[in-house]
Amino acid sequence: MTYLRAGHAARRPRRRAAWAYSLAGFAFAIAAVLCVTVAVGMSTPSASAEQDLKGNSVVLDPDATVTPELSEAMDAEADIGERLVIGSRGLDVPLGQVNEVDGVLTPPGFSSAYLVRNLGVPPDRADEGTTYVVMHSLAGEGIAPGDFVTDVANGRASIAAGEEIDVAGVVYAVSTSSVVSKTDLPTRTDVWAPTPDRLVIITCLQLPSGTPSTQNLIIEATRVVDGGTASG
Repeated sequence: MTYLRAGHAARRPRRRAAWAYSLAGFAFAIAAVLCVTVAVGMSTPSASAEQDLKGNSVVLDPDATVTPELSEAMDAEADIGERLVIGSRGLDVPLGQVNEVDGVLTPPGFSSAYLVRNLGVPPDRADEGTTYVVMHSLAGEGIAPGDFVTDVANGRASIAAGEEIDVAGVVYAVSTSSVVSKTDLPTRTDVWAPTPDRLVIITCLQLPSGTPSTQNLIIEATRVVDGGTASG
């Protein structure tokens, strides 16, 4: 199973990125991309607490426990010195990176977006395949990067076709967005296609009730080249 879940950033020296380049016929075991439910505490956060973009303390769901072994394999970094910027949405956050491990995607925090290091390609090699970014959204009073692109009340993306997304200096224009059941995501071969000059952002679509999310929001974009978009 592949889960998008909450975890803690691994505090270790940065390692050279080991990217898995997607080629025609490349197969990988994606079963689902999920988020855990979290609650946001409005009290002053402790030094060890996870925090959202407003500085609120995020109380992790018990299922979000990250073992030392998983943390080591994730080799997660919350900030690689680059940014994810969506000017039209007012989003400008650090860009981190994380490994998919045994089908599990575990962004370590709630104030960064994360490149998936071992799926697809890094932004500086965008012409070789799809770049994947995962980020959290939060229910209730919390705010994480994914909340800037979701319209919870209407169950869809808030970002529209044509809006630009800057990932580590590489600019993409949004082409489409879709809402996918977490159980159906594995069969969406279009999402996992190794398409050159393509960006895929995955976050959870929260529910107005604040109950656990059952859907993922998928945002797809195409790299902007010489004033237009790349043909792919």
